[in-house]
Amino acid sequence: MTGVAARPEHPWLLPATLTADPATGRPRPRRSTRDWIVDTICFLIASGYAFIAFWDVLSPRPTLVADRADSELAVAIDSVLTTALCLALWVRRRWPVALAAAALPVALFSTPSGIATLIILLTLVVHRPLSVAGPLVAAHLGVAVLYEYRNPDPTDGPWIGMALSGVLTASVLAWGMFIRARRQLVLSWRDRAYRAEAEQRLRVEAARRLERTRIAGEMHDVLAHRISLLSLHAGALEFRPDAPPEEIARAAGVIRTSAHQALQDLREVISVLREDPPEGGAEQEQAVEPTPLSDGWGAAPKAYPPDPPYPPVPLPAAGEPDPPVPPARTPERPQPTLDDLPALVAESREAGMRVDLRTELTATETAPAGLGRGAYRIVQEGLTNARKHAPGTSVLVTARGRPGLGLSVEVRNRWPVGQPAGPRIPGTGTGLVGLGERTALLGGWLEHGRTDSGDFRLAAWLPWPS
Repeated sequence: MTGVAARPEHPWLLPATLTADPATGRPRPRRSTRDWIVDTICFLIASGYAFIAFWDVLSPRPTLVADRADSELAVAIDSVLTTALCLALWVRRRWPVALAAAALPVALFSTPSGIATLIILLTLVVHRPLSVAGPLVAAHLGVAVLYEYRNPDPTDGPWIGMALSGVLTASVLAWGMFIRARRQLVLSWRDRAYRAEAEQRLRVEAARRLERTRIAGEMHDVLAHRISLLSLHAGALEFRPDAPPEEIARAAGVIRTSAHQALQDLREVISVLREDPPEGGAEQEQAVEPTPLSDGWGAAPKAYPPDPPYPPVPLPAAGEPDPPVPPARTPERPQPTLDDLPALVAESREAGMRVDLRTELTATETAPAGLGRGAYRIVQEGLTNARKHAPGTSVLVTARGRPGLGLSVEVRNRWPVGQPAGPRIPGTGTGLVGLGERTALLGGWLEHGRTDSGDFRLAAWLPWPS
């Protein structure tokens, strides 16, 4: 779906109702070339038949009507009304119901207006539903039967004329219904195509918003932790400017290391965002259960089809320099797992935090990548919030779980009392929201808030398939 509507090969051969763009909002589109041709042909046929009929009526021996018109006034009135109906064919699409109703009294006595009346009825059936067009068509059939009964043929009687009127009216009705059904089918296809295009634009926009949300969440998860460590060490140096040179050097080294890691994390996030994410990302890994082998360990390995033939590689001619070799791409660091939780806690301890880690984990090497990364981000966000909002308090990190039972992660710290001495570290206020979305994507739950004992508790549960 490219967003560009395909134009027909010969649009001038289609009626205006099929070529009009619904986005313009015009209730009555302009006539197409085909409409002008059809209107001209209809006007010429109706006018030509009316001229022949009037010539026949005024002749000594008429053949189209039973008797010769003796009243010149009746012929004049008939000619005026027939001429009006023929001219009305140019606007029959705009007022088909009114023209069909106006043609009813004329059809009681006028033979020259017969073709114009049939064209008006055909337009009525094409452009109006059967519930509207049906009664008018039936009324015209009754008027035609009444006309043949009042003016019977001297040789064959009224029955031949009545039958011919019924066949003509039924043919007009069937033809008009066929044209209307075909146009409605084409319009339904066009509306479906426009709707599919609009839905595609909405899906693209939703994917773009989702990607922006993912970018914001990843940037927050990766950089907020590092920046908070930098702020903590910088605050310690500001608080103790008379510290021994060894401590200042160690704090400066930690700041340099944290800044280097923050820049490296930022580079990795940008490199990931510049690429297309893989289908069925790592967040969905745990939802895919492995299929066991039916024959146990002795099952035959799966046979893969042979690779397609590769195109020949042109070799440089003698004397030509070798083509430049693209620089090797720096391999990305592995994503954090459950085994990286102790290193994360140790990093916070080096920054001066009082953190206690308690883990009861089994078979961490079999944990899905999405599970390990999710637990790591939860603990990372909990430690970051503790540094921001409760500096100096002790933090307890607990992680328990095993395959088949799930993983429980909890970060608990005391509720801060009073205001911090230094300026508070600014935050975006969306970290916990992002964690909630991450745990929901993993199929778990997240809760946070103040407990009855006065602690702030951040707890989550994630499914761990067996």
